This record gives sequence, structure tokens and C-alpha cells, in this order.
Amino acid sequence: MKPFPSLIPALLFATSLQANAQSAVPDTPAARQARETAPQLFAYTQDVLFGDVWKRKELAPRDRSLVTLSSLLANGQGAQMTSHINLALDNGVKPSEIIGLITHLAFYTGWPNGMSAVGVARDVFAKRGIDPSQYRSPSAELLPVDDAAEAKRAATVKANVEPVAPALARYTDDVLFADLWRRPDLTPRDRSLITVAALIARGQLDQVAYHLNRAMDSGLTQTQATEVVTHLAFYAGWPRAMSALPILQSVFAERK
Repeated sequence: MKPFPSLIPALLFATSLQANAQSAVPDTPAARQARETAPQLFAYTQDVLFGDVWKRKELAPRDRSLVTLSSLLANGQGAQMTSHINLALDNGVKPSEIIGLITHLAFYTGWPNGMSAVGVARDVFAKRGIDPSQYRSPSAELLPVDDAAEAKRAATVKANVEPVAPALARYTDDVLFADLWRRPDLTPRDRSLITVAALIARGQLDQVAYHLNRAMDSGLTQTQATEVVTHLAFYAGWPRAMSALPILQSVFAERK
């Protein structure tokens, strides 16, 4: 593997942790079990994951929640979603944005994952007394598109998808990009952010470059993109984070 000197430092642990920092680990059954049964895992969770990673300024807590929920949903890890939906709400993610995330990622990670996450979100909203009107997106005008970028994307689908799977090409054009990507319940940046996070979390790297470019066109910075991968190392595993680094490096180089 080639070295990545400009990216590797962002994946290293901080050289010093705040020894006296208060634990921010959510008080969940899993956390209590880890504290009692796997004390070293709990120590890493307390001191490194929540004591350091979640506090890093390179990515806002709200974005970290979006990335974490994307990873959990992408890999069907519903058992952890309750605490992280609660944390996302605490970090400023709106109920309608959580439902928007679930709906969007059903297309990118599969309908079963999306449908399973709906029940978890519903239960969290009910326990927090959230009015359903806060997460049911009202019918609204779709967001505008970049005509030049859309024409280029459609041409790629027409040339590479339509000859083999015409129905898939039609759904890609008419549903995925003409409707889902234009829904106003998530900003274009957030849609690209959660798509990139879900693809990396699943190890499906072929389309990461395209969606990372879209994310950066919509305002995601290089520093934030690198921090997304750093964060995902903890939630999707080191191999998937490390495998994504060459793609990031290639995209960053091309954009210069």
C-alpha cells in the first residue's frame, strides 16, 4: 500500500487525552454490560471514542451524528441506533432530517435496513414526546438542480446502465436523482455526506469518489472529509476506513 503522509496523521489517536474529562458515554445497556464485562473496551469507549473522537473540532457533533447513524443503518446495526438517534437529536439533528436520512439510505443500503430503522426512530420520537408533524415532511417544492452536472450524470447512466438494465436506468433518473436527491428535508451537502459515510461503512468504494466530489461541491471541506473517515474507523472498522484513504487522496489531488 502506498503511504499517505497527508492523511495518516488524522487517523492517529491524539497524543494526550484529557485524563480528568467527564465520561460522555451514553448510559445504555450495552455500555453498562461493557463496563462490567469488558472493562478495557469500556475504557476505550469512555476515554478515546467519547472522550476524544466525538470532541474533535474538525467535524461538528451534528455531522458526527449523521455519519454515525449512516454507518449503523448501512450495516444493519439497529441495536445501537436508539442511543444514537437520541444523541443526534441532542446534537441538533431535526426529527425530519433523521427520517430523511433513513429514507435516503434505503436506496443506498437496501430497503430492509431502512424499514428496520423506521421502527427504532418512531419509538425514540414517541418516548421523547415528539409531535409526528415534526418528522413528517410536508409536501414542498423540490430543490433545483445543476443542469450541467445533471446532464453529465444522465449521459453516464444512458451510456453505461440503460443498455444493460433499462428499468434500473429509469429508476435512477426518475426516482433517485429527479426526486429523492431534490427533497428539501436534507440539504445537498448532508445527502452527499450520509451517502459517502454509508458507502465507506459498507465497503462499497466504487462510487465514493463521485459522491465525495458532490459533497465537496456542496460545501464539505477536505478536513471534514478526512475526519469522516477517521470517525468511521471506530464505527465501521479500521480496514474500511484505511481502504477509503486512497480514494480521498485521489479526489483531493484532482480537485487541486
